[in-house]
Amino acid sequence: MKHRFIYIPLFLILLTTPVVGLAQETEGFNLLKDDIEMLLPPLQAIIDSALAKNPDVKAKDLQIKINEFKLKSERMRWSENLGFQTDMRYGTFDNFSTNTAAGQSPAVLATRNNQLNYGVGAYVKIPLYDFLNHRSLIGASKAEVEQAASVAEVQRDALRQIVIKQYQELILKQKLLRIKSKYLETSRIDVAMAEKAFQNGLISVAEYSRISAITATTEVDFETSKNEFSTAFMILEEIAKTKFKLTKK
Repeated sequence: MKHRFIYIPLFLILLTTPVVGLAQETEGFNLLKDDIEMLLPPLQAIIDSALAKNPDVKAKDLQIKINEFKLKSERMRWSENLGFQTDMRYGTFDNFSTNTAAGQSPAVLATRNNQLNYGVGAYVKIPLYDFLNHRSLIGASKAEVEQAASVAEVQRDALRQIVIKQYQELILKQKLLRIKSKYLETSRIDVAMAEKAFQNGLISVAEYSRISAITATTEVDFETSKNEFSTAFMILEEIAKTKFKLTKK
């Protein structure tokens, strides 16, 4: 006994329901119709955002400042060999003085007073090692500043390349998604027609199963492509440290 099912309504639904109905909509943005490249900020703006907010770049810039402070300190190091010193004492002191009169032996006078004694003076110390090695130390500090600046620039170049690659990857993911969307639409039409043909005895079970398997594979590919696009989009947002609003301009 041959069982018959009504497949025409399903066929009509597949023909009248566009695949774009599966597209992600974000504030008027249609994933399968609108070019994301036209809705994203300019590539340079995304790069600038990534450079301004990336923690590794900030760390490299801070290292430059640290080395600049070290260089400034090294240049001022010679001043530690110059200075003033003071001495101040208060207490009871014995003072001695002599009084010599004509034709007499000197008379020694002793007095005890409470008084404040102080002295001020300058000093200069020039250690031989510091004198000979000062220029080398400054040169080493300058080299550290230049090295830190080079490392920071390398980090910036690497981040620029990462942003560019991810930006292009996102655009490619959308193009691939559109292609797979067309495949899916065609496959759904094919399987609907195959169902009708199979019920009318025009194709074999093997042929119907083959077409159904192709459609199932196309469904998986399309969903995988949507997921890859979404992932690429979120990675670009993470790199740029900002949230993109996909609105038509």
